[in-house]
Amino acid sequence: MSRDLLLWVTLACATAFAGDPAMRPGRKPLDKYQTYVREAEARMQQEIQSPTYLWAARSPARWERVRSGEAVVEPWNAQGDSDIGDTLIHDWIGALFISGVKLTQVAAFLQDYAVHKNFYRPEVIDSRLLEHNGNGYRLHYRLVKKKILTVVLDTEHTANYYPISATRMVTSSYTTRIAEVKDAGKPEERELPPGKDHGFLWRLNTYWRLEEKDGGVYMECRSISLSRSVPYGLGWLINPIIRSLPNESLAHLLTATSQGVRSQAP
Repeated sequence: MSRDLLLWVTLACATAFAGDPAMRPGRKPLDKYQTYVREAEARMQQEIQSPTYLWAARSPARWERVRSGEAVVEPWNAQGDSDIGDTLIHDWIGALFISGVKLTQVAAFLQDYAVHKNFYRPEVIDSRLLEHNGNGYRLHYRLVKKKILTVVLDTEHTANYYPISATRMVTSSYTTRIAEVKDAGKPEERELPPGKDHGFLWRLNTYWRLEEKDGGVYMECRSISLSRSVPYGLGWLINPIIRSLPNESLAHLLTATSQGVRSQAP
């Protein structure tokens, strides 16, 4: 296929996808997602209490890569996503070691939501704390997902931090609101009503696992999200885009967090 023809087909398919708003996820896919999350969280509780606290430590090869400072991101299952009809469950996990820092420094950066927009760009272009009560936080992110299409989402999350010991901490975060923004940044910008969005992100849960040892902090983050599946006939083009977003987002999140922690270190 020539370059010009490939470009034409790509633009045509992107236009078709953009003009095909997603239906709101039905009760059955949402129930399946919640069941998946409950089972995943039950396993996480067992892992936290097991001798192998860190996911990275379960593979010598993976451990060496993480220990050397590499951000390692892998699908939790074989492909990283599960097709449940008209929706996809994405499940990815990543790990990164930051040398020369303390657990308290990593936690302080993660909880400093107002500065996240300075480090998590281009995916997070606005961030702010809405409410804080003890170990619980409520926050706002404006997210940008950009491949062939550019999608802007206003999201709200709740996050909770659970210290396990002086050297270990786990966190969990859940979206409580996701709205796609049309004409973002323009005077006429507006939020699309539920069911009229394009379904790039319907749910997002993130789970951090932190441990201070070996002269630094091991960070692990698992992301479980729900999106629409690909419209029939566009899978050859859109599938790689939909399925690459969680992987790329998680790798960026880990490396940007490392940079943010180091920037605030004394």
